[in-house]
Amino acid sequence: MRVKKVVKNTLIYWFVFYSFIFIRLISRRRALQVLENLGRLTYYLVPSVRRPIIKHLEIAFGQEKTEAEIRQMAKQVLVDLGRNAVDAIRLPIYSREQIEQIVKIEGKENIDQALQKRHGVLLVTGHIGNWELMAATIAMQGYPLYVIGATLYDKRLDRIVVNNRMRAGYYNIPRGNSAKKILKTLRQNAILGILIDQDTRVDGVYVDFFGRPAHTPIGPVVLALKTKAPIVPLAIQMQPDYTHCIRIEKEVPLEVTGNRQHDLEVNTQRITTILENFIRRHPTQWVWMHERWKKQPAEERR
Repeated sequence: MRVKKVVKNTLIYWFVFYSFIFIRLISRRRALQVLENLGRLTYYLVPSVRRPIIKHLEIAFGQEKTEAEIRQMAKQVLVDLGRNAVDAIRLPIYSREQIEQIVKIEGKENIDQALQKRHGVLLVTGHIGNWELMAATIAMQGYPLYVIGATLYDKRLDRIVVNNRMRAGYYNIPRGNSAKKILKTLRQNAILGILIDQDTRVDGVYVDFFGRPAHTPIGPVVLALKTKAPIVPLAIQMQPDYTHCIRIEKEVPLEVTGNRQHDLEVNTQRITTILENFIRRHPTQWVWMHERWKKQPAEERR
């Protein structure tokens, strides 16, 4: 069984490796066409991918969209995933000028104002659009940026991701035993990037996300309450002309009552509402295949 797993992971690694080379060798325009079409093919040929996307879109938009509209959105989710993958894959070969041509930033002053407090900054986002390109663009502005990332199941693939991040000018902090590194980063008035839009095996609370309880990581709020680091939400989304726009919101005002559970829930809800609003702007640029509502409060009480 272990041998089969090793063989499978090796095949996946080499497929990814040579696919990346191919996407970097052809033009951006051609790469966009290739991965858009791959997204469409995936929708029609891989029901194990298509079905959860449709199911989750129905949870979020079932009251306002028809079945046909939901299915069209589901197809577009995979098309947009392909489009956004292009610049993530090609990122190591882009010059600063090329990135500036395809990425616009709105609200950069909100990061500057947060840094003036000298407690570091917690940039909070989700798996929206091309988050790797967003991190590279933020780092390109001269900000000291670190991101918390899960270690991939294959060390070779993980090495590709970590090395690409370092080449782009920002640094990876593996999720897990990283508390000292995180606190040191904030004490140095650096920026820490965190994604909190998935139900993972970390401490969390239930907050409303598209009208349904979703188990959400509390890490950013815990850190903000402990270190006084401001929380600044942001997201990147591809525009109709294939450029990207990063929108940086103002610092999230925290409610601090002294009741820990209350403060965690209220403040995590505030962040989640902002991320939901980002997603609603371009709903097909979020990872709807993820089981966001898999855990529910009633199940945990059993």
